Amino acid sequence: MLNYKIKIKAFDGYILNLSVIKILNYISKQNIKVNGPITLPTKKKIYTILRSPHVHKKSREQFQWFIHKRVLVVYNVTSNCLKQIELPSGVKLEKTKC
Repeated sequence: MLNYKIKIKAFDGYILNLSVIKILNYISKQNIKVNGPITLPTKKKIYTILRSPHVHKKSREQFQWFIHKRVLVVYNVTSNCLKQIELPSGVKLEKTKC
């Protein structure tokens, strides 16, 4: 029995919240103690690209990229228990021992 810190990342906040609810429902069926979800700060990346490759240097376009994060702390879990959860594409799950 181990304690795990589960960090969940996604580009879409709505899909991230749905997957956190799915994980919490799965964990509650197993009668496992959990703390969270803890909301971490959203990371924002901005990329600026020239629209025209030659003459119009002042004409630029900006793109934003948001990375939403949540943390769950799960107590007294076997390592195989968390592998059975199916998450939607675009959601990354990182598991570390506490």
